Amino acid sequence: MNKNLKKELTKQWFKNLQEIICKNIEELEKNKIFFKVKKWSRNKNKNEGGGEFRLLENGKIFDKVGVNFSEVYGKISKDLNGKIPGTKNNSNFWASGISIVMHMRNPFVPAMHFNTRYIYTSHGWFGGGMDVTPCFKDEKLRRWFHKSLKKMCDRHNKKYYKNYSQWCDKYFYLPHRRETRGIGGIFFDYKKNKWEKDFHFIKDVGLEFIKIFNEIIEKKNKNKWSIKEKENQYIKRGRYVEFNLLYDRGTKFGLQTGGNIDAILMSMPPLAKWK
Repeated sequence: MNKNLKKELTKQWFKNLQEIICKNIEELEKNKIFFKVKKWSRNKNKNEGGGEFRLLENGKIFDKVGVNFSEVYGKISKDLNGKIPGTKNNSNFWASGISIVMHMRNPFVPAMHFNTRYIYTSHGWFGGGMDVTPCFKDEKLRRWFHKSLKKMCDRHNKKYYKNYSQWCDKYFYLPHRRETRGIGGIFFDYKKNKWEKDFHFIKDVGLEFIKIFNEIIEKKNKNKWSIKEKENQYIKRGRYVEFNLLYDRGTKFGLQTGGNIDAILMSMPPLAKWK
């Protein structure tokens, strides 16, 4: 399969997944609140791709949820040459993906993050993952979440879950706080084995995320909460902000490759506090 077809198939999957998830979220909100859609271009003077940023705020379930699709291409900036795989002798790049961050109204419903991407320089690779960040310790939720991920990963390779969950714990770690961001999940990058198998896995990760966030909302959104729990949520969100601004690869890559600021910073919660 040639590289252009690979790019087209992955791009269409990410775009279709954005549509499916946005409709799902609007249905959870009883179709009383809808996403605001903003299209953007990487370069206003020439065609270097762009994307579609969708944002829903102030819902009954979702405080803020962003669902971003992008397809960008062109030249890597000089300071990134050689730092991104395949760019040592070739500054051309192409990247497409979908990224989602959910900040919930109910403090007992955890924040959730998901992204999958395909990047092509002198060669192509997949990356992505998902993780969950509760405000309160919930061992039952943690076990169920990881059991779901393991079952999904095992359909593709028995080694995936162990490797990708460990990678996630290592990645979503705040060294200055000496703590992980949440209860983990899976994280993977530079995935470039057999393209068809990797793409099948990427699609399965997206479909599994849909199942997981729907079930978590069903399980947890009925819980009663008070101002005390909401204050705790604001503090936890502060940790989320710290990680994304200091350490997150996606944030840095987006800023360094001329991405849309609103889409890049969609992970920021609507309100956070520090103590």
